[in-house]
Amino acid sequence: MSVKIGISPIAWQNDDLPDLTAAYTMEQALREAREIGYTGVERGRRMPQDTEGLRAYLEANDIALCGGWCSGNLMANDLATEQAAVRRQVEQFAALNAPCIVYAECSNTVQGDIGTPVNNRPKLSRDEVMAYGRKLGELAKWMADLGQPLAYHHHMGSMIEDQDDVDWLMEAAPKEVHLLYDTGHLLFGGGDVLGTLNRWGDRVLHVHFKDIRPEVVTDVRETGKSFLDAVIAGAFTVPGDGCIDFQAVTDALKAMDYAGWIVVEAEQDPAKAPPYEYSEKGYAHIVEICGRSGLAIDGAA
Repeated sequence: MSVKIGISPIAWQNDDLPDLTAAYTMEQALREAREIGYTGVERGRRMPQDTEGLRAYLEANDIALCGGWCSGNLMANDLATEQAAVRRQVEQFAALNAPCIVYAECSNTVQGDIGTPVNNRPKLSRDEVMAYGRKLGELAKWMADLGQPLAYHHHMGSMIEDQDDVDWLMEAAPKEVHLLYDTGHLLFGGGDVLGTLNRWGDRVLHVHFKDIRPEVVTDVRETGKSFLDAVIAGAFTVPGDGCIDFQAVTDALKAMDYAGWIVVEAEQDPAKAPPYEYSEKGYAHIVEICGRSGLAIDGAA
């Protein structure tokens, strides 16, 4: 069994804070990511939108599509309306052999509003989350029928953020709803990083290795800053540069025979954290800890 190591281009091209990364191009992101050793990249908004154009773009950079964000609106839409809204991306990702759609509910999130404290995110009751999970299951089954799994992304500022949210969603949703396991968002949200993996490992389809700087997270919580404020201040960083024990996480992935993608996603201010330098640091850390865990990396030099 082996894993593949990918990266989100968000360190070079931040879709939510484009001015932060205005000095960088998507072409630079892919070129440098591949030079470091990453073999996959998640889709960014500034990549070609049509399927054949995106295929050619990725092939020209010798890099695979290892997933990508999908802003869900299932709380606001009926099932048919949501299917119509996401069909193009689902069919595109299936055609390009992506491992999953990274789906998150965005109809009521505060993650993109720099004026709203992340603490003010929507918090649903157990019954509300479980009802959503059952509805999400119908969408996931439809996606699976089109050849593309759904991996749900628990995310800061959204209605699925803390440990209860994740547990309730996984309890209610059918097996077609997979979990995107994101270490940084989980810890920022007050969750149990290893406990979540141990409990829901059989549902984990996709993994984001994202570290956090706890002093920044504490300040964001205590002073009522927004999620985007947190990004700018450096709440997130690459694995090995924060407080998360990624060796323990990688040991657990090895024990559960995980064989998917491990994706570095660490958006921060490039003036403080140069994208190449930090992406290289994250890659080197993953190679080191995978070696210790006995987790083989597909395509590693």
